[in-house]
Amino acid sequence: MTPDLSTCRKVAGIKQTMRALREHRAEKLYIACDADPAVLEPLERLGREQGIVIDDHATMAQLGHCAGIAVGAAVIAVLKD
Repeated sequence: MTPDLSTCRKVAGIKQTMRALREHRAEKLYIACDADPAVLEPLERLGREQGIVIDDHATMAQLGHCAGIAVGAAVIAVLKD
């Protein structure tokens, strides 16, 4: 099951998600199950250190679609209110 991310505040992509994590603005991460683990490992590690819930069940295509963007997304961070 894929989440509906079209209406929540979020950032997509590795660089923007890393920035959100460093600034402690992320509350949940969606990591694509078919993305390169070596690239996403630093994001996942930082998220776990901060106690952020991580969902890794959706594919890149599914995450992009759920976020309302025209391309796949390796990672999406839902931002705190």
